Amino acid sequence: MARKSKGLSQRHKNILSCIRDWQDEKGYPPSIREIGSQTQISSTSVVNYYLNQLEEMGYIERHSNVSRGINLIKDSTGEMVQNFKAGVSQLMEQLVSIPLVGNIIAGEPMPVPASDFSYYDPESGVDIARSLLPQGDNLSDLYALRVQGDSMIDAMVNDGDIVVMRRTNQARNGEMVAIWLNDRDETTLKYFYLENGHVRLQPANPSMQPIIINDPRIVEVQGKVVLVIRQLDQ
Repeated sequence: MARKSKGLSQRHKNILSCIRDWQDEKGYPPSIREIGSQTQISSTSVVNYYLNQLEEMGYIERHSNVSRGINLIKDSTGEMVQNFKAGVSQLMEQLVSIPLVGNIIAGEPMPVPASDFSYYDPESGVDIARSLLPQGDNLSDLYALRVQGDSMIDAMVNDGDIVVMRRTNQARNGEMVAIWLNDRDETTLKYFYLENGHVRLQPANPSMQPIIINDPRIVEVQGKVVLVIRQLDQ
């Protein structure tokens, strides 16, 4: 995509206005996807292209280690913008981006689709306040999954919600975990119980029966739920 002129195009101006308005309203910068939505640009790569140009021209500053790391330096009139850098610095201290890596079935175990447990693009990360995450956890051990199904509704995990997981291959009785049944290539989200030589995968829905696995060797724990993010607009 060749750049045609040295000045600001209307898209440049729209993106700068979006960044400033978003910062004024919410107190933090928009993500690339949010900029695209607000400026009617469907491709995140196109948004990124214009952001790179704005950075080269000195209108913004970008921080690659945070998904919302855009610092507005000048608006579309060339006027210097005050107090935005502090906002980005505060955001970087308060938020961490957890990769959204796929889906998890909260129902009967289902075959693992090709997209499950495979990394989405970086913009699919979930920004979470550090204060909500368990203290002492290594952030590199955390990942997020989108829930499909309603077997865990009594645990306040509904269809479409996002669960933040800590990678582990072990579980204690009563913990909510992502399970992979390696003989069937199936995955599910359930409460885990090891008892009397078998594994009980317990749903949190009174209309559903537990899943009994007689051979514990086929049950592989993929991660433990540490946080549930409710999707209230469902």
